[in-house]
Amino acid sequence: MAKTVFVMSVRRLPVYILLDTSGSMKGEPIHSVNVGLQAMLSAMRQDPYALDSVYMSIITFDIEAREIMPLTALSDVQLGEIIVPQSGATFLGAALMLLVERVDRDVRKNTKETKGDWRPLLFVMTDGNPSDLQMYRKAIIEIKKRNFGSILACAAGPKAKSEALLELTDRVVTLDTMDSAAFLGFFKWVSASVSIGSSSNGLTEQVNLPPPPPEVNVVI
Repeated sequence: MAKTVFVMSVRRLPVYILLDTSGSMKGEPIHSVNVGLQAMLSAMRQDPYALDSVYMSIITFDIEAREIMPLTALSDVQLGEIIVPQSGATFLGAALMLLVERVDRDVRKNTKETKGDWRPLLFVMTDGNPSDLQMYRKAIIEIKKRNFGSILACAAGPKAKSEALLELTDRVVTLDTMDSAAFLGFFKWVSASVSIGSSSNGLTEQVNLPPPPPEVNVVI
């Protein structure tokens, strides 16, 4: 019986981060997000498993969705400052639809000769509710077809509601405040979660996340 021979190559772990850049994020919140992202990158680069396998993409959303960083090897990531407009809605649905397009374009599937990527991880952070609720719910249907290894959503600040995020995933956390300490704690937790994902073998089941820091509250 003929056997399938897989070409040995490093399998990638795609990590997608969706960030709210609506007008309400202006000022200290977006500054804190930028600080948190840099700390997250620094921590992840200390992990040899993550350096070998993690590819990261960042999509922002306000009145429109933008891919500000396509899927890029962790060692090659050069993260610029993320800015927000003076005002604007929270088009999370548009961001998820853009994510679906990028996952279909970028994530490698198994072939007869090579193994594809690990199941991608998705992290979503918002300080509000989706302004495009109809598209948001339409996008969720598509997201659930993409076989993510884990989807974690964060409702940041007192105005964010977790109900809509619970439609996307059962892994929802909240931040009581939107200061540097809160976002720093969140992004360090994201870093630890990605490290667990990168060191897992197979990712056939949902990734087990580490315990969250005190700044992060789990929504049950």
